[in-house]
Amino acid sequence: MSYPANVTFEGDYIKLNRKIGKIYCRRHRDFEGTIKTVTISKNSDGKYYASVLVDDGLDKPEASTEGKAIGIDLGLTDFAVTSDGSKFDNPRHLAKHQQNLKRKQQKLSRKQKGSNTRKKARRLVAKVHSKISRCREDFLHKLSRKIVNENQVIAVENLNVKGMVKNHKLAKAISDCGWGMFCTMLKYKAEREGKTYVEVDRFFPSSKTCHVCLNQVESLPLDIRNWTCEHCHTNHDRDINASINIRNEALRILSLGTSDTANGGSVRRLGGKISCLLDATPNEIGSPNYIACN
Repeated sequence: MSYPANVTFEGDYIKLNRKIGKIYCRRHRDFEGTIKTVTISKNSDGKYYASVLVDDGLDKPEASTEGKAIGIDLGLTDFAVTSDGSKFDNPRHLAKHQQNLKRKQQKLSRKQKGSNTRKKARRLVAKVHSKISRCREDFLHKLSRKIVNENQVIAVENLNVKGMVKNHKLAKAISDCGWGMFCTMLKYKAEREGKTYVEVDRFFPSSKTCHVCLNQVESLPLDIRNWTCEHCHTNHDRDINASINIRNEALRILSLGTSDTANGGSVRRLGGKISCLLDATPNEIGSPNYIACN
């Protein structure tokens, strides 16, 4: 339910209208500006929340690329790996609460349908899910805030999360990470502070390309976490190398002012995947991609 006008805050109370009057609330932050709309919602665990839309009267800052740039490679073992070598562990919120959730669900399944005890058991299950959701959001907010505060240009991959969760072996783990929510947080926080958020194409071969010489290997299975470039003999951490390539590709996109590939989108690999580093691969004797010229 939304209240578009005549909503005021008086200390720890919110006054919606004359009929409802004052309601005790807990505000997680103070705000300045004109209240436009207050939306009241109720979660499945029985708690009520008020979302306040405020017009602060400030203009949106212009985006700038002057400053530190960072690339982020998202994963399951490590939630995020950055181009400067930082690794952030995957907290696995669902796994931590799995046993508690299992017990609550088992008790719910034993209750008679339509009974009051079943309604109470359903609410207990909803509270566990709410706890998991709030823990996940807290982690994502803190990590996204840290990254936005420390960097000017933020680059990530445009992941097809909806397609990835179709893999029934990894669906639960991928859903528990919240990659889509994390990218959304990075984007709006960066735009709010005049910073630049860039998404690199999901088919960009960030893991299989050496960031030193741009040589690309043909195959790199997921179980290989470290590999050595055949051309320059550089040993790579798979995730750090991918994040560096994501950062470099984002800077190339910004310098060209377009997200197209190096040949304007006409270069394609087998299977229809785009390769924007194909023409940038060194054409030297000894390289696996060497092409003799007349």
